[in-house]
Amino acid sequence: MALLSELKRRARHVVAPVLGIGIFGYFAYHAIEGDRGLFAYMRTKEHVAEAEQMRREVAEIRAELERRVSLLRPDHTDPDMLDERARSMLNLAQPDEIVVFSKRQPRTSVGTPVPIPLPPAPR
Repeated sequence: MALLSELKRRARHVVAPVLGIGIFGYFAYHAIEGDRGLFAYMRTKEHVAEAEQMRREVAEIRAELERRVSLLRPDHTDPDMLDERARSMLNLAQPDEIVVFSKRQPRTSVGTPVPIPLPPAPR
């Protein structure tokens, strides 16, 4: 019985620090690994940087498309742009011209058909 009472007396001195360390560890872990912790903050910063880069790329594409559309305005039509679009849309070429197809598809606006080379017809 003396051993049990000695353990109870010493346990009173140990419980509070162990409980405090446990609570501190819990909050420290969640401050680093939690949903709103340090690592989540770093992932969010990476996502924001990727989104900003994508926004810049889309803005560049939009500026290029706006420039190309401005060349096709009714009040001022650029003959080279009109010729390029007509050839692309109708898939036509002059008899003395050489046509080179590239694997990279041109950037076009949504809904604009892009000519796709057809495979050779079976014989």
